[in-house]
Amino acid sequence: MTKLKTTAAEMVAAARARIEEVETADLIAQVDDPNVVIVDIRDIRERQRSGAIPGSVHAPRGMIEFWVDPDSPYHKEVFAQEGKSYVFHCASGWRSALTVATLQDMGFDAAHLKEGFSTWAEKGGPVEEVEAKD
Repeated sequence: MTKLKTTAAEMVAAARARIEEVETADLIAQVDDPNVVIVDIRDIRERQRSGAIPGSVHAPRGMIEFWVDPDSPYHKEVFAQEGKSYVFHCASGWRSALTVATLQDMGFDAAHLKEGFSTWAEKGGPVEEVEAKD
């Protein structure tokens, strides 16, 4: 097997060095803030298995760039709200770090939940069930 030029862990570290990381306790304190949009990029099966942050927007990782881009035919208005702060999260903070770095490269300002959803409930964050859709 050919050795990679950059590992996934190195990419995450580089992303984390240049993006804003939000601590779990800080986001828990903002969960009801109408000016904060929490975006969950986990797969729907992850959300069904472990629940979700109440009020969070589900945006699958594979569609983020297209949903954020106002020139894309897939653009979602939730990402065009003036004056909102966006905080993205995945399970452990790796995917969301890469996502936010990419969005910043596009000119979209966002932060990510440093530890991801992995410590959310144990640190007192509210969780709602996500039911499977037919």
